[in-house]
Amino acid sequence: MSEKYNGWKNRQTWNVALWIGNDEGLYNLAKEGKDYKTFVEALKDTGTESPISFETPDHVAWNDSALDIDALDEMIKEL
Repeated sequence: MSEKYNGWKNRQTWNVALWIGNDEGLYNLAKEGKDYKTFVEALKDTGTESPISFETPDHVAWNDSALDIDALDEMIKEL
């Protein structure tokens, strides 16, 4: 039986959702998109070599294979 992490599928999904919901720039970027994939593409399109373009400040990659993309899509739709 898998356990949830603060209501999310796992720590990675929770961490990504936490940063999107609590960082004004990430929040606004996510709000402009239709889903999580669009958000990640927009991060890459910023053209910066900043670490935030590739991962959260807690070192969870935006494209981590463990992410619950469906839950993140739902969160972004609700923004």
